[in-house]
Amino acid sequence: NEPPRGIRANLKTSYSTFRPELIDGLSMPPEKVDSWKKLLFGLTFFHGLLQERRKFGPLGFNIQYEFNASDLENSYMLLNQLLGEFKGGTPWAALLYVTAEISYGGRVTDDQDRRCLNSILRQFYTPKILGEGSNYKFSPSGVYYAPGSGDQAHYLEYIDALPLFDPPEVFGMHDNANVNYQSQESNALLATVLSIQPRDV
Repeated sequence: NEPPRGIRANLKTSYSTFRPELIDGLSMPPEKVDSWKKLLFGLTFFHGLLQERRKFGPLGFNIQYEFNASDLENSYMLLNQLLGEFKGGTPWAALLYVTAEISYGGRVTDDQDRRCLNSILRQFYTPKILGEGSNYKFSPSGVYYAPGSGDQAHYLEYIDALPLFDPPEVFGMHDNANVNYQSQESNALLATVLSIQPRDV
């Protein structure tokens, strides 16, 4: 299956397929359930972000990688295990290493792409995402943020309110990055139309 296009569609697909007991933390200790829900959302957003960066070509990653649902599944199972078994707090260093260097990093062959992936993950695996008060923002405009803890319907309601088209700011890019992407899309469309024209005239 090809991944859905757009962060909103990606998040919706993930949260629609998550089992309610997964969102509730499986066998997570009660005092860590809120942390689990916020980190699970951050990880799912990170996964969608990586898949969408491919559309920017070399601006997104030097090499195009085929991240898929198995990477996300492996990462949230490791998150559940490390968070649930660690006594006292959250094992940030272990989570960052296992997710960036093993779960997703196992596909990455370019050193610069590996550094980029690590930098992106640090925006989601951070103590700030667990902070009380205002929701932790994933983009400068504040359109994308970490919603409060809730059930599956709560997250799907938040996801439905997200923009249909992702602004480059959520990827940490300038608006001009969209020009390159739209040019590629137009060229691909025209090439497809030309390729299905009759060849016998």
